[in-house]
Amino acid sequence: MDREELQGWLRLALSPRVGPTQARRLLAAFGLPQQIFRQSTDALESVLGPAAARALSEPPEALPAALEKTWQWLQHQEQQGGVTLQRRLLSLADPGYPQALLQIADPPLLLYTLGPAHLQLGDVACARALAVVGSRNPTPQGASDARLFARHLAQAGLTIVSGLALGIDGAAHEGALEGMPAAADAPAATVAVVGTGLDIVYPVRHGALARRIAARGLIVSEFHLGTPPLTPNFPRRNRLISGLSQGTLVVEAALASGSLITARMALEQGREVFAIPGSIHAPQSRGCHALIRQGAKLVESAQDILEELPALSAAPPAAAGPEEPSDEAQDGLLAQMGFAPVSLDALCARTGLDVARLQAALLELELDGQVGRLPGGLFQRIATG
Repeated sequence: MDREELQGWLRLALSPRVGPTQARRLLAAFGLPQQIFRQSTDALESVLGPAAARALSEPPEALPAALEKTWQWLQHQEQQGGVTLQRRLLSLADPGYPQALLQIADPPLLLYTLGPAHLQLGDVACARALAVVGSRNPTPQGASDARLFARHLAQAGLTIVSGLALGIDGAAHEGALEGMPAAADAPAATVAVVGTGLDIVYPVRHGALARRIAARGLIVSEFHLGTPPLTPNFPRRNRLISGLSQGTLVVEAALASGSLITARMALEQGREVFAIPGSIHAPQSRGCHALIRQGAKLVESAQDILEELPALSAAPPAAAGPEEPSDEAQDGLLAQMGFAPVSLDALCARTGLDVARLQAALLELELDGQVGRLPGGLFQRIATG
């Protein structure tokens, strides 16, 4: 994209009173932005109406600064983990624009991407991609499940798409990075669709994770450079997470959850929806249970997903899911815990141990990564694989 073309697209995207739907109408009627801005006011009014047509007559005040900032961003090259990163801006007219997003109701006019030069968003979207989403405040088991599923699915050659948020999103990205092949030209391990401009990392604590994703996958945004983390932008970006993927896996989600928005969008886009069941006592499981009641596919392992979406992989990996407890564990504290959240008092009653000995044993298991603490004084066994 040369500077003149970039200016046309940014002017169209930044023009007041012209939203994405109206912009797409203009593109359909007149062609590329350069042609749109050559039209008479009468011609523009026939598509938009008087107010929006007048708004297009003068370049928006923010255009010069946005043009310079975006142009400089596109020219800049950087290294990450020994990899040269490529910055791209894809317009709706770009041949590299993901076909999967052209099928959704409201594809963005522009997509900013950051990642290795050999990775193209259009190549990884939909056919071999699975969205993994869930709670920002997961249980230890939920975070472990997200990481394990993503790792095994990445080993099968899938690209894991998520939103770089705290909790399940971050665990899914981490698992995908762990599971991707080591080859330099391997497909994208993971795609992070963010709700800010690509010159801003949010949440800040995921800065190191974002750098690792950029080196071995892609970071994507529809928002212009400099866009801060605004609350309305995060539900909006969810349609891209589901739209880039052949299916969406919900690991944990409360009933009022952005993950359920993503799942609903996936259904509207004709994508598959999967959900991992959880404890009936955990609020984070209720959204998944609601999805299953509404027809989402219950999954207990990565193999369940690969069987439903056989086109994703010709060589399924070992299933990701809870390991069967060993005979020794059956006779010990872990067997008494089960996998649902449990209180200290309940464990005392089940095991016959006094509080001091029980707390010491729980601490040892927690340090070993086999038990996690939950709010409200509860404990939960963490399945590993």
